[in-house]
Amino acid sequence: MNKSVAVVTDSTAYLPKDIRDELSIEMVPLNVVFAEESYQEEIDLTTEQFYEEMKTAAQLPTTSQPAIGDFVTLFERLANEGYKQVITIHLSSKISGTFQSAVSAGEMVEGIEVLGFDTEVSCAPQGYYVLEAAKMANAGEDGHAIIEKLIALKETSKAYFMVDDLNHLHRGGRLSGAQLLVGNLLKIKPILHFEEGSIVPFEKVRTEKKALSRIVHLLEEDVKNGGKYIATVIHADNLEGAKQLQATINERFDQVSVDISYFGPVIGTHLGAGSLGLSWQKQN
Repeated sequence: MNKSVAVVTDSTAYLPKDIRDELSIEMVPLNVVFAEESYQEEIDLTTEQFYEEMKTAAQLPTTSQPAIGDFVTLFERLANEGYKQVITIHLSSKISGTFQSAVSAGEMVEGIEVLGFDTEVSCAPQGYYVLEAAKMANAGEDGHAIIEKLIALKETSKAYFMVDDLNHLHRGGRLSGAQLLVGNLLKIKPILHFEEGSIVPFEKVRTEKKALSRIVHLLEEDVKNGGKYIATVIHADNLEGAKQLQATINERFDQVSVDISYFGPVIGTHLGAGSLGLSWQKQN
């Protein structure tokens, strides 16, 4: 096990604890606030508990990033454990200040080099980068080489998602009033994606079925170019829909291995229950 490069991420990568433990990945949680009560995602509040709470909450929850001190404390501990470098990998800096907090914390800690990587996405695609970094770190690779590899991986990483209700994104400041109005008037199911780190509409589609069909077609366009792909269906309290989409991909594409992940509390707050997404990345 390489003790010179540590890998840190936040809770929105939604990597299971057993995988984080196996690969020595450190995780700093974001927070979800119901009324006055703040919960650390994945620690104080499970995803199942969150969606149950959402059904009966008098007001929708809010989210907050980790305190900069959480990163300082972690980086100091890693320095004391003998690590020389940290790769800290986070959700898009356009939708959260988490990445900036981590980078700022890195400048406060002596004796360890902190290298930040803004994934410009979140959830499973963020997890792809974290897993790749951890595997490389455990194989003895240098931190700068790992960052170069992650930058290269961005070229083939795609993610599209569809929300049931645009109001969540608008209320959280992730979608403009004009986009909300148009969407609700037309009763459309917009396909959304990340563009330069921001959540923006990709295409406006009338039905959920057509939206999912379009997303699968986008995957097909990439797969036609050759190579093998890893894909993840991501759902917000919509496991049945996720399984159906996974089955469709398994039937259509031999060269795509597809698993299922989820939109946890922090991202689920902004997307709302019922949302479905698909992310993919070309394998090495």
